Amino acid sequence: MFDCGKIAIIGGGSWATAIAKILLESVPHIHWYMRNAERVEQFRHTGYNPAYLSQVHFDMSRVTLTDDINEVADACQTLILVLPSPFLKGTLEHLHVKLRSKFLVTAIKGIVPGENLICTDYLGLMYGVPQEQLAVIGGPSHAEEVAMNHLTYLTVGCADLARAREFASLLQNDYVRTKVSQDVTGIEYASVLKNVYALASGICNGMNYGDNFQAVLMSNAIQEMQRFLNAACPIPRNVCDSVYTGDLLVTGYSQFSRNRMFGTMIGRGYSVQSAQAEMRMIAEGYFGAKCMQEINRPMRVNMPILDAVYNILYRRVSPSIEIGLLSEPCDWP
Repeated sequence: MFDCGKIAIIGGGSWATAIAKILLESVPHIHWYMRNAERVEQFRHTGYNPAYLSQVHFDMSRVTLTDDINEVADACQTLILVLPSPFLKGTLEHLHVKLRSKFLVTAIKGIVPGENLICTDYLGLMYGVPQEQLAVIGGPSHAEEVAMNHLTYLTVGCADLARAREFASLLQNDYVRTKVSQDVTGIEYASVLKNVYALASGICNGMNYGDNFQAVLMSNAIQEMQRFLNAACPIPRNVCDSVYTGDLLVTGYSQFSRNRMFGTMIGRGYSVQSAQAEMRMIAEGYFGAKCMQEINRPMRVNMPILDAVYNILYRRVSPSIEIGLLSEPCDWP
């Protein structure tokens, strides 16, 4: 029977903090890497993350915090990667510990920029980690709601269902429900695309489009996602499952969605640079739009919403033009 062994979290943001909170409901101790030494020291003294979800307090006797990634990688058998996708390559470059024997779980809802690979593919290709030792966490799961113990639904994807079930059991508690899947690729691509579609929803919100149009936009986004997933990884799946559509809807509509917030600012006339500076957080959809556009270029899947977001962010086409085109009645599928 598979045993996750000692567990380490790599990343110091809101979702990393939420996952740490979830895990400590069922495991006695975790290791936790953050790159900012000053924040690590402050965390040790206060018992909470000074930068994210500071209302969540931790028993520091159950947490080993460090700014040395090799320390946690050497000590633990399961590593949970929870950092923005643009930082993944740079973070792992500091590793001296071999990853091939580890169980790697990615909670990164983005694509590795410059490589245009989903995270599990990147880890398999660059570090030789076998497919059965790579897992992904997906589903509608805002960190802010986890902090408030609001009911949350997570799906653990892994080629090895026994590993998926074992890890999912560690996430299950009074406010977290879990299920497992073997659709690792589909879950990862859906996690990337939903951020792009949430950005589109935010742009429409910033331009004062009403709920009626945004409902149509989200409906068409689900169809667009399904078309791409069927082309990229043609296996049986129900795109209406919470890990696909559920995650899309919560990211597209929620007040906690940083991608929707970023899009809203763009819709109100902010430049990309000014919106990024004001948010002070990474909106994965910004990077995801470019990566997905490049991935889809040779595939030629019909993806008008992705195209519109890409044109607005990277070609500086006016949102009124691109959203205007999306609002015209047409047979998108």
